[in-house]
Amino acid sequence: MPEQFLHGVEVVEVDDGIRPIRTVKSSIIGVIGTAPDADAAAFPLNEPVLVFGPRQAQALGSTGTLPAAMDDIYDQGGALVVVVRIEEGADINATLTNAVGDAVQMSGVHAFLAAETRVKVTPRIIVAPGLTSQRPNGQANPVVAELAGILPRLRAVAFVDGPSTTFADAVAYRQDVGSDRIMVIDPHVLVWDAASNAPVARPASARFAGRQAQLDNDRGFWWSVSNQPLAGVIGLARPISFNISDTNSEANQLNENAVSTVIHADGYRTWGNRSTTNDPMWAFLSVRRTADMVYESVEQAFRWAMDRPISANLIEDIAESVNLYLAHLKSVGAILGGKAWLDPELNTKDQLMAGKLTIDFDIEPPAPMEHLIFRAHRNAGYYTELVDEVAREIASSAA
Repeated sequence: MPEQFLHGVEVVEVDDGIRPIRTVKSSIIGVIGTAPDADAAAFPLNEPVLVFGPRQAQALGSTGTLPAAMDDIYDQGGALVVVVRIEEGADINATLTNAVGDAVQMSGVHAFLAAETRVKVTPRIIVAPGLTSQRPNGQANPVVAELAGILPRLRAVAFVDGPSTTFADAVAYRQDVGSDRIMVIDPHVLVWDAASNAPVARPASARFAGRQAQLDNDRGFWWSVSNQPLAGVIGLARPISFNISDTNSEANQLNENAVSTVIHADGYRTWGNRSTTNDPMWAFLSVRRTADMVYESVEQAFRWAMDRPISANLIEDIAESVNLYLAHLKSVGAILGGKAWLDPELNTKDQLMAGKLTIDFDIEPPAPMEHLIFRAHRNAGYYTELVDEVAREIASSAA
């Protein structure tokens, strides 16, 4: 405190101490698509708009990809959705170009990067139903390719739709993608269309996104979207064989090739855990999301510490705050364990004089149990037990 004369008593407030770390919201969905007859004032082109529920979404109208996508999301439960409306092109390739957008103008998928500034939230689950299943001229989908560069900046993941034609086409599509933040889903699902009074095929990605958001809210961001019921689904665009122990079923073969799918087992449900990366450390999408949410939460929590004078108290407060947060995450099952520590070799006097403090921490997100093995054994000794038991009963009744 500044030296000054006082003949009296004063209270000096000391704001040192640990701060609780609050986990960032993981369940916000970002959806991009077309809605030609939308209210342009409510949904301007290439502007992120935060939608709180189905009533607000009615302003999107009834045509284009967005109205159906919003219906698919809300079928799974409530969700906050950042909507980016793009112009429908003269053909699908022109529409894909509009979805790719421009980084300088922050249009198309780049508009999601402006969401924090414009609507004060960051989408963590991105979908573009109807705009990711194409392979123009046999090449990788351009919207998916563009998303691959944006997702790390958002610390988000994307559910994208495969071609929904054949198993071979789905595997070929997946080979176009290599990201620990992208999950491929194939085939489309069938839903009931009230306008035509008949089933129609729709991309499954929006329903996966809605289910993941609901799962985040109900159970936690560390839960995998796999093996969860999908509301509103009445069939599949092509049959998918499934038996929980059959390695040759199409569902298992798709999963083996990092393609998630929908199975029929006590209703229709999601099936598949894996992203499209070749790095086994980040093969599970839920592991990637868990690490993202922890990293983001720690970063956001320490704005209060920036530009304060470096001191022993400050360093201890930061490290202890992280350790308490990691202990909480372990207690709720979000991580298997974690701790923070100070490495003297990294925090040299030169680094500290330059205003740089390094705190290490480790975590281990829980992998989803993808393969459960029961080992069954024959034991002929049970026959001996049977004979002994019968002999005792006969002896007892004869006595």
